[in-house]
Amino acid sequence: MDLVIRGAQVIDGSGGASYRADVGITEGRITTISRDGRLTGTRVLDADGLALSPGFIDMHAHSDLALLRDPDHSAKAAQGVTLEVLGQDGLSYAPVDDRTLAAVRTAITGWNGDGSDIDFDWRTVGEYLDRLDRNFGGQGIAVNAAYLIPQGTVRMHAVGWDDRPATPRQLDRMRQLVADGMEQGAVGMSSGLTYTPGMYADDAELTELCRVVASYDGYYCPHHRSYGAGALEAYEEMVELTRTAGCALHLAHATMNFGVNKGRAPDLIALLDEALADGADISLDTYPYTPGCTTLVAMLPSWASEGGPDSIMARLQDDATAEKIRHHMEVIGADGCHGVPIEWDTIEVSGVSDPGLAGCVGKTIAASAAQRGEAPWTTARRLLINDRLGSTILQHVGHEENVRAIMRHRVHTGGSDGILQGYKPHPRAYGTFPQYLGRYARELGILSLEETVAHLTSRPAARLRLPDRGLVREGYRADLVLFDPATVAAGSTFEAPRTLPVGIPHVLIDGRFVMRDGRRTDVLAGRAVRRAG
Repeated sequence: MDLVIRGAQVIDGSGGASYRADVGITEGRITTISRDGRLTGTRVLDADGLALSPGFIDMHAHSDLALLRDPDHSAKAAQGVTLEVLGQDGLSYAPVDDRTLAAVRTAITGWNGDGSDIDFDWRTVGEYLDRLDRNFGGQGIAVNAAYLIPQGTVRMHAVGWDDRPATPRQLDRMRQLVADGMEQGAVGMSSGLTYTPGMYADDAELTELCRVVASYDGYYCPHHRSYGAGALEAYEEMVELTRTAGCALHLAHATMNFGVNKGRAPDLIALLDEALADGADISLDTYPYTPGCTTLVAMLPSWASEGGPDSIMARLQDDATAEKIRHHMEVIGADGCHGVPIEWDTIEVSGVSDPGLAGCVGKTIAASAAQRGEAPWTTARRLLINDRLGSTILQHVGHEENVRAIMRHRVHTGGSDGILQGYKPHPRAYGTFPQYLGRYARELGILSLEETVAHLTSRPAARLRLPDRGLVREGYRADLVLFDPATVAAGSTFEAPRTLPVGIPHVLIDGRFVMRDGRRTDVLAGRAVRRAG
C-alpha cells in the first residue's frame, strides 16, 4: 500500500463507537481497514494516541476567491476541512456576464475582496469549476470545493437590481441559468433573502427555480428572510416552499438570534421535527459561536439597496434620503437587520477595504461614535461612504442556549460561514471545526465525539449526494483527519482570530498530506466536486 496509518482510534463518521485499527491507502482511496495490526505499506504513519476521522465538510464557506488566490489556505486546511461548499447566500461569481460580474464584485467586496488580484476568465458555473481544477498552473486548489448556484446573481443577470416581479421571459431565463448550472456540476442553489437583489424574488419565483434544482436531485440552501423578528415564520416559509417544489432543503446558518428569539430554539426544533415526520427532506448547518458576521451595507433597508451599489452610494450621500434610512434602521427595524431596530453597540467593525480606515476595526459603531462625539448613524454613514460599502461587521446578537440546542439536532451539520477578509475576521473562519471537537464535545459534552464527527462528515456528505466521502470505509476516498481528542481546540479568538488550531497534526486529501506534523505542505490536492450523476 502507498500508506498505512497504524494504530489509530477510528471514528468512522457513522456515529457508532470508535475502534482501534490500521488503515491502508492506495491511489487516493482507503483500500483496507484492519483491526489486527498487520498491514504493511511503502510508508507507515504511527497514529498511536490520535483519532482518525473522515475529512470535515464545511457546508457554508465563503472561499470563492480565496481558493484561487491562496495556495496555502491554512484557515481551512489546518482545521481538517477537506471540502468546502461555495456560492453561498445567493451571491457569487457564476453564472455572470460582464455587467453582472462588475456589480457582484462590488456587492460582496466585504466577503471576498474586490477581486482586483483575480483573472475572472470564466462566466459560467462549469467554467468556474474548471478554473478551480486548473488553478496554480494546473495543480488545483488547497481543499476540495462544491458550488451552489447563487439565486441573487441569477436574478441580477436576468432581471437586474429592481424590486419587481420577473416577467415570464425573465423567469424562463432564470430557469435556464439554473438548469445550466446544475448540468455543469453545481450541487444546488443558494439564496440570500435579506440581501439584494435576491430578496426581491417572491415565493412563486423561488418555487419555480427550486423545481429546476429538484429535477437534478440538488438542494436549496436559503439564507431566509429573517433571523430576528419573524424568524420562525421565515423558517416555515422555506419549509413550505420547498415541499411545494419537491426540493430538498438545507437551512443556512440556522440560528435564532436577537433578543426576540432568546430561548426559542425549541420552537424551531418542533417545526423541523414535524416537517421531517411528514416526509420533508431537511438539513441545516450552524457555526459554534454566538455573534454573526456580514457586511455593514447588508443592514440597510432593501429599498435603499435597489438599483445596486451605485444607487446605494447616491442615497447615502443625499442627506434627506440618509435620514430616512436612519429612521428605518433605528426606529422601524429594517429588513436588512431582520426587522429588528439596530443596536449600534452590538455592531463591531471587523474589516475595511480601505486601509486608511483601519482605526475603526475592533470597535463598535457606538464606541467609535462616542469617541467622535456624534450620533452612531453619522459614524456608520461615513464609514459606508468612505469604504465604498466594503466594511464587514460582527453582530453580537446570539444566544448560547439556542446554539447548543440546535447543534444537537439529528439533521445538523457544521458550517463556518467564514469570511476570510478583513483585519479582524470572525474566529469561526479559522476555528469552527476544532471548536466543535474541543469545546462542545470534549469540554461541554453537548455531543459525544462520535456524534460530533458524524455531524461534520457523513451527514453533509449525504446532503451533497457524495457516494464515496464522509466515512472511513474501504473504497472511499482517503480524505482524512488525524487529531488528538485530548488537546484539539480552536486557537482563534475574537482578539486573535487568525490563530490556527491545535491538536490536528495530519490532514489528507485524496491520500496526500496537506497538513503533516502540524505544518501545511505544498500539496494542492483539492479539486472541484461536481454533482453526482
